[in-house]
Amino acid sequence: MNRLVTLCMLALCAVSFAAPARADLKVFSCEPEWGALLAELGGDKLDVAVATSALQDVHVIEAKPSLIAKVRRADLVVCSGAELEIGWLPQLVRQSGNPKIASGDGSFMAADQITTLEKPTQLDRANGDVHPGGNPHFQMDPHRVLAIAKALSARLAKLDPGNAATYEQRLADFSARWSAAIPRWEAKAAPLKGRNVVVHHASWIYLTTWLGMHEIGSLEPKPGVPPTSAHLATLVDTTKSQNTLAIIRAAYQDPKPADWLSERTGVPAVTLPFTVGGDARSKDLFSFYDSTIDTLLGAIK
Repeated sequence: MNRLVTLCMLALCAVSFAAPARADLKVFSCEPEWGALLAELGGDKLDVAVATSALQDVHVIEAKPSLIAKVRRADLVVCSGAELEIGWLPQLVRQSGNPKIASGDGSFMAADQITTLEKPTQLDRANGDVHPGGNPHFQMDPHRVLAIAKALSARLAKLDPGNAATYEQRLADFSARWSAAIPRWEAKAAPLKGRNVVVHHASWIYLTTWLGMHEIGSLEPKPGVPPTSAHLATLVDTTKSQNTLAIIRAAYQDPKPADWLSERTGVPAVTLPFTVGGDARSKDLFSFYDSTIDTLLGAIK
């Protein structure tokens, strides 16, 4: 009998050791860049569901049942904030019925951790799709990404104190690699300083400010308003005369307006990844920045 009990206990132990490690926190990430940052900071301690891809316009996501189910299971929601997700995230949170992520520690808005650019002094829908909390596309500035990483790591440790040492160690490792990469990127991008670009949407200010570039026009007549033939025609002379480096768009945006202007000015239309997964090379945050800078440098004649 004792031998039988011993064998049963050994069998249970074997099953226990063979079982895969369980992720302690379930996290819902609105955008790919924050999903990638969570992977850096949490590794297998986190079960991360990313709501969108680089080929989607994050302003206009549908609140599908599959996303509601993911939010319902989440311990933490990580999003850009600054009302970037205003058209769908509140609906997901409401329909999920999950009180943990409605507010407080279970809700992490990256915009709240930094100082944003282009914060409007007055709100007027006549000015297009403006964000009261400032421009929400700060994933293009590595300095702000590092500040967000530190705040996010602290939040993970607060929600999951049993793994706090792991989060601290992974933050230290990420911070060291990221801090080493920033001067490398800046040195490589030096030829871009002072160069002019035309943009599709007002989503590049953090990148152009960081690299010392200048935005001289936008394909959209106002933020969020689709390009029109009349407006594009007004950009032809400016684009030709200002020694413009490139006409840039994100991977998810319609290439036709940029191609139209490129054909009439001889300025190359360039597609940038905009976030992790935006091209074949951008598999994580580091390669996303590498690809962005190399693509811009490739436009130099």
